[in-house]
Amino acid sequence: MGESLKPSNIAERVRKFINRLSFTQILVLGYMGLILVSAVILVFPVSSRSGDMTPIGECIFMTTSALSGTGLVLYDTYSHWSFFGQVIILIVIQIGGIGFMSMTVFALSFTSKKISLRQRVTMRESVASISGGGVVKSARFILKGTILVELIGTALICPYYIPRCGVGRGIFFALFHSVSAFCTAGIDLMGYFEPGSSMCTAYSDVLLNVTLIVLLNIGGIGFIAWDDIVHNKWHFKKYRLQSKIVLMVTLVFYITATLITLLLEWNSGLGFADSAGDKVLVTSMLVTSGRDAGFAPLVVNTLKPATIMLLIMLMFVGGAPGSTACGIKTTTFAVMVLTIVSVFRKRKNVECFGRRIDDATVRNACCVITLYLAVVTLSAMAICGVDDQQLTPVVFEIVSAISSCGLSMGITADLSHISHTLLTLIMFFGRIGGITFIVSLTHGPNKANSQLPEEKIMVG
Repeated sequence: MGESLKPSNIAERVRKFINRLSFTQILVLGYMGLILVSAVILVFPVSSRSGDMTPIGECIFMTTSALSGTGLVLYDTYSHWSFFGQVIILIVIQIGGIGFMSMTVFALSFTSKKISLRQRVTMRESVASISGGGVVKSARFILKGTILVELIGTALICPYYIPRCGVGRGIFFALFHSVSAFCTAGIDLMGYFEPGSSMCTAYSDVLLNVTLIVLLNIGGIGFIAWDDIVHNKWHFKKYRLQSKIVLMVTLVFYITATLITLLLEWNSGLGFADSAGDKVLVTSMLVTSGRDAGFAPLVVNTLKPATIMLLIMLMFVGGAPGSTACGIKTTTFAVMVLTIVSVFRKRKNVECFGRRIDDATVRNACCVITLYLAVVTLSAMAICGVDDQQLTPVVFEIVSAISSCGLSMGITADLSHISHTLLTLIMFFGRIGGITFIVSLTHGPNKANSQLPEEKIMVG
């Protein structure tokens, strides 16, 4: 009995257990471990402003929201959490945004320890890279790019916070919001000015809002697009197909959603804005944050049902693969639209920018969209049944959770513990991704099945 509990034996058992895990299972367990460890830290009185312990379930909800970059909260972040708690949340946001495997590989690259093939492939899965080569170089590029962009963002928004909060608090607030924006978390400390206000108290500040919008877009386009922009500059034709699709969908979504929102809400939800410029600025923040993060420049409940539906659609799609954002991803949406176009045009293959998209990618896109729709539908039924809430705000909250957006219609804090647990699972599902989550539940090589006879059926 004593022999089996020796540290060397325990370490050996842990090593064998890890070796049996697939790459996706390592990712899932890594994220789960980080959520639990950071939640335990937030439980202690030192993490709360009141000096009281916070229930573990609520801490898990908070750390899952921070890690997934969702931004849904049960308390106002500034009012409830102490400076220590806010630092823990900031660290979790940062790790969730760039991926814990990116940080691990980056740290190992400075040691004499050789990075194994397993670690390289796991790193590739973590950042959704198409190629498995140059993993260490990619990790350094991601970390250096992240630090540079976040520091520039911090410097740009310091002039807003320092005069209002003092030097020390102002710099920390600027850093917190820069990291939160780049990692598309949407968690804010604006409760310092007015609890639960998010960006409503700063909707007219051009420098702050434009900086956050730029950070949200940089974080949301993905590391592959970064690489193309850095190395190919303005030569768009040289970009990889994924980068072309991501940038085009992002631009089309931004322009279309902005124009529709302005048309619908000019004299309604945007009526509080003093000028046309403020209305455009608020709308730009809303549609950008609606795809990637939860910075709210206005009260979402005041918007028309049509605008609410538009935001749900934006949240559902989300950002790019390998980015700090979640959702079904812009590439998944594009593949499905291109598939519909190919059917209408009676083309055998799905094509885009002079390239053919392989059948496996089309099947994966169908699978991801179906999984997300199934999760949203079943979860909405469950929460409406448990808490007797109206359907629209429940669907809005669920899509915000699964797409790691964070915009809210204000019902999260009023839901039951059962619904909070369900939302926690949904946020975790959204962070991991549909395909990765399903694959993590299975293990072992795929068995090659013999090809069965073909028979056609009618659809549509």
